[in-house]
Amino acid sequence: MRRTMKTMPWLGVICFIVALMIAVQPAQAAKKEILIGTHLSLSGVQAAVVMHQKWAYERAVAAVNRNGGIFVKEYNKKLPVKLIIVDDQSNPTTAAAVVERLIKRDKVDLLLSGQTGAISTVAGMVTAEKFHTYYQCVVMWPQEFVTHHPKWSTMFFFDPMVGSQMTYKVWQALPENLRPKRPAVISEDTMDGKIVGDGWEAAGKKYGYTLAPREALTVGAMDFTSQVLQAKEAGVDAIFCLADTPQIVTFLRQAKENKYNFMYFQGLKGTWSPDFYKAMGKDGDYIFNDGFWSMDFPYKGAKELGEAWHKKFGTYSVTTGLFYANCQILFDAIEKAGTLDGQKVRDAVIKYTHDTVMGPVKYNEEGIALFDAPDFQWYEGKQQLIYPLNLAKWKVKPIPPWGTDR
Repeated sequence: MRRTMKTMPWLGVICFIVALMIAVQPAQAAKKEILIGTHLSLSGVQAAVVMHQKWAYERAVAAVNRNGGIFVKEYNKKLPVKLIIVDDQSNPTTAAAVVERLIKRDKVDLLLSGQTGAISTVAGMVTAEKFHTYYQCVVMWPQEFVTHHPKWSTMFFFDPMVGSQMTYKVWQALPENLRPKRPAVISEDTMDGKIVGDGWEAAGKKYGYTLAPREALTVGAMDFTSQVLQAKEAGVDAIFCLADTPQIVTFLRQAKENKYNFMYFQGLKGTWSPDFYKAMGKDGDYIFNDGFWSMDFPYKGAKELGEAWHKKFGTYSVTTGLFYANCQILFDAIEKAGTLDGQKVRDAVIKYTHDTVMGPVKYNEEGIALFDAPDFQWYEGKQQLIYPLNLAKWKVKPIPPWGTDR
């Protein structure tokens, strides 16, 4: 009898554990999908460039769902992914509000960022950090990322100080007679314009170039005749320019009107989009443009992704691969973590190397993964890859004078 009485408390503990397991198991079994939220600038000043990202995210989700979803060990089954896209209107206040709504109302498990940097991505990341929700970020300068000391976020982009050297490396690989002698930075008067402009000037000194005094383009202005004439007078034969598409198109048209010829024009932000070439026509040929990715990269799925974009839209994209890779990294990390716990997914993102259409991606302990920013030259409607040099097959051509057969 005494023995029976002594075992009674243990029986109670065992019954409690069994009851708890029964209570928890249905909750796990009830999980039917992985909810991933993202805020994109579907309207506002950045709307024109976001189409590439939206298409890439949706395509990546469709691809993983065709295979039944992602296996999550915690639930012992594959779960399909549901992507919830909201419009942040290219506005930081709106971005913070919609990310909070995704977390509190829609109960998303994890978050993917947009691509608008200081305009809305930073606000989205800060909000995700506040609510301890994993936020996988692209298109943010690493210098900006680390200032927030994020614990629930990661970042995948390039370093502007390293990216600023790519054009000089392209020139250095050319015969001496095809290299410019007098470059100049003529860039928008924003923080991005300053950061990248500083990088171009610092890299110029490293590679032995003496740059002409820097000129600024006022955001929203549509008359750059004074900058054109000053550059022409100074003998500038190569231009670095970070600005939006309308400003760069205007600058180039006014250069043509004033018969100002130069050998090279390296655009950032405003020259990669098909909208740039549509506006410029043949005058857009030979212009250098930045990008994040190329369908000519020798990585699994890159060519197929580029061809799928071209088939649907009739143009080429130099950005979709970055956003597709962002999804590939997240999906891989979820499976390796075996859970939807945000902190554990972040740990898996950092711990493992991920195979993507961008190539192998490895993060450091701060949650930062960097890639070598590619460079391109427009020719007959396609951005031809010219950098990294070891992946480029296109022979760089200087810009013919205006009015000649281009």
